[in-house]
Formats: sequence, structure tokens, C-alpha cells
Amino acid sequence: MKATQTNVSNTIRFLLIFFTLLMLNACRQNDGKTQPQVVANQQEPPEMVPKSWIENRVHKASEKLQKTAAGKIVWQAMEAHGGLKKYYKNGYLSFHFNYQPLGEGVPRNTYQVVDTWRNLARHKEALDTSLQYGWNGKVAWEVKKDSTSIPYNTRFWALTPYYFAAIPFVLEGAGVNLEQLPDENFKSKTWDVVKVTFDPGTGDAPDDYYILYFDKTDHTLGVIRYIVSYPAYFKKGEHMPEKFMDVIGKQVVDGIVFPEAYKTYWLGKDNQPTQYITEITLSEVSFVNSVQAGYFDPPAGAKIIEGLE
Repeated sequence: MKATQTNVSNTIRFLLIFFTLLMLNACRQNDGKTQPQVVANQQEPPEMVPKSWIENRVHKASEKLQKTAAGKIVWQAMEAHGGLKKYYKNGYLSFHFNYQPLGEGVPRNTYQVVDTWRNLARHKEALDTSLQYGWNGKVAWEVKKDSTSIPYNTRFWALTPYYFAAIPFVLEGAGVNLEQLPDENFKSKTWDVVKVTFDPGTGDAPDDYYILYFDKTDHTLGVIRYIVSYPAYFKKGEHMPEKFMDVIGKQVVDGIVFPEAYKTYWLGKDNQPTQYITEITLSEVSFVNSVQAGYFDPPAGAKIIEGLE
């Protein structure tokens, strides 16, 4: 009887040790302290750029912009909006951009994440997030049900909202030219004015231009005047009439100043706004430290957009 009890006890001890080892092994696999199994061709998640890249980029931008009167105005604006260094250190930019024409035109309402260092973007339609599109630096792509589910040019729109949201930080890149124009009057104030043009071959629409108003006191952005010359819409040398975008409100996110909304008008006499044509809101703005591997690349089933369409 005593021997039997001993055998049973030994068996119980063996089973307890066995199951304890199994549980410990499972915990090691899931506690993040051991390396996961390597999968062939597995992509690493895109990380934030190194500190040295940011330091170098900001230094070059400062040197470039400090050489001209227009550049100094833009550098002051970058500082007033939180600083180019902080902007690049904060991470990937995520926001909701809701573009609503008041008459003719197609609404565009998306959540998007942007790689601010490489100008990559991925959009999800706000009303149906299965509808998506993006730009990975090489190709534009889209995932949609049919031609009516996203009834606008997604290659054109992939980076357009980001450009509006991120002024003045997007004005230090290659191919960007700045010129100071005479002061303008708007809302009973006098504004510093800078015209932005682009070298040939810069982006899909190098004939675009922007005319930006900056507050003479706090140096923040107040107005964006612009044209659209996208080659899929207009012949060479032609473009849409100039628009006047009133920048509304301020929101501070991780130390960076963004607008809250925009009101867009046709430009009239004496460079004043006339007919109110588009309402835009910029909301749910945040910075994130990482995104999934291949986040900006075309997912399975995506259509690659050939040309400018």
C-alpha cells in the first residue's frame, strides 16, 4: 500500500512538472521576451527615421530658408507652428480630412496616415473603411467595389490633404521655390505673403502654385490661395481658376499647430474671397510611432493606377 501511494505521488509530481513546463513555454512565446519564429520574406514594420536624419534635414532646411526673405518668413512660420524638428520627431501623422463641396464637386472624406519623412500615404473612406487607396512612393493604388464607390482621382488626392494640413512644414523640400510678394490685406489685417512654385518634374503637377499669408505678429498661416493644374484634368498651361482658402482655428497636437477647418472661395477682385464653395474640417489629428509592415504598399486585390488617369 505504501509503495502504491509512492508511485501515485511520483506520477502526480511528474504530471505537475510536465504541465508547468508546458505553461512556462507558452508564456515565453507570448511575453515578447523571446524572438518570434522567423518567417521567410517577412517585412519589418517601418520605423521612425533616426535622430541623425532629422538633425541633418532640419539643419539643411534652416540653412536653405535663411538665405532669402521669403525663406525667413517660412522658417518663422515653421517655428511658430511648433518647429520642424519636433514635427519630424513626432512620428507618422494621422488625421481625418472631410472635404465637402457646397455646390458642384465630389465629397472626399477619409481617414489617412502619412509618412511625413518619405511622403507616403494611405486613405480609408470614412463611411466605408474597406474602400482604401494610397501612395507608397512608387505606385498609386486603390481598393474599391466599382467605379462609383470612390468617384474621384485617388492618385491626385493621395497627398493633397496632407499638403494642406502640413503647411508650412512641407515647404522645405527639393524642387520648392519661394518668393516674397507684396503684403496683402484680409480680415482687417496686413499679412506677409509668400508664393510657392515648383521646379519642372517635381510631383505630378509642377505647374501648381500656392500663395500663402502669414500673420505678421505670431507668424502662423492664415490663408492659402492656390490653383490646380493636374495634367489629367488640364492641358499644359491651363489650370482651374485660383481659389482662396481661409484657414480657420488652431489645434495643438504634440506641440504642433494645425488648423481646425478651412473655408474655400473663388478668388475675386483685389485678391478677396467671393463665392463660398467648399467646407473642410481637419480633425482626429495625432502622431503615431509605428505602422504595420507594408502599410503603405498595395494590399492584396488592389488596383495599381497606371499613369495620372
